[in-house]
Amino acid sequence: MKIDWDRRTCARRGHATYAPDEPVLRDRLRAGTSLGEAWRCLRCGDFVLGAPHGAGPADEAPLVPRGKVLRDLFILRFLAVERAVRGVFIVLVAAAVWRFSNSQDSVRRLFDEYLNVLRPVFRHFHYDLDHSPVVGSIQKSFGYKHSTLVLVAALLLAYALIELVEAGGLWYAKRWAEYLTVVATAAFLPLEIYELTEHVSWLKIATLVLNILAVLYIALAKRLFGLRGGRAAFDEERQSASLLEVEESAGVAAHA
Repeated sequence: MKIDWDRRTCARRGHATYAPDEPVLRDRLRAGTSLGEAWRCLRCGDFVLGAPHGAGPADEAPLVPRGKVLRDLFILRFLAVERAVRGVFIVLVAAAVWRFSNSQDSVRRLFDEYLNVLRPVFRHFHYDLDHSPVVGSIQKSFGYKHSTLVLVAALLLAYALIELVEAGGLWYAKRWAEYLTVVATAAFLPLEIYELTEHVSWLKIATLVLNILAVLYIALAKRLFGLRGGRAAFDEERQSASLLEVEESAGVAAHA
């Protein structure tokens, strides 16, 4: 089922009406009713009772996101939420590594105690904990120096900060955030591919595919790095949108 992004947004945020100075456009956007004047919404095209939210020349009308722009904004905000969730998770991991670095010996003793208790239980199910890859990785971490663990925690925290900054910028559709997302995501793609060569999992595959699609979509849709005309074409498209929206909402053939 096709989503009506315009009406969906108006239902959540309210309509956007504007009274242009040009008589022809003004008459097409305004309607008189027994309850008072009504103005056509620039976003969804429905008539709304009450005074317009703004007035002035048509080419100075507010830039109201419509159709494809709203869909793009929804996708960017989906990516923003994904980045925010990932950032918060990495912050928690960094905090855990930091705490582990300050109490490494006590954690090792606690782990050994639980391992001794669980070893006979797992042996009953024919599973040798002493040769478990997970247990081996944990025991290996106990041999890391305090300074190494602190460095790991700091790097994780820096990575989480990048993710959270990306999330904030993408939520508000900032162009700098789109560049940051593309560069940062593309930089980690080789590492994600290398991890797949070590161990394949559906989560790793899904993450890799999502990141590749995010890089391609943002770079092409937002005309980054000179693609599809670059910044000049992007600005020209957005600058001409106000007048076109007024003309299209009024039912007048848009000028070239």
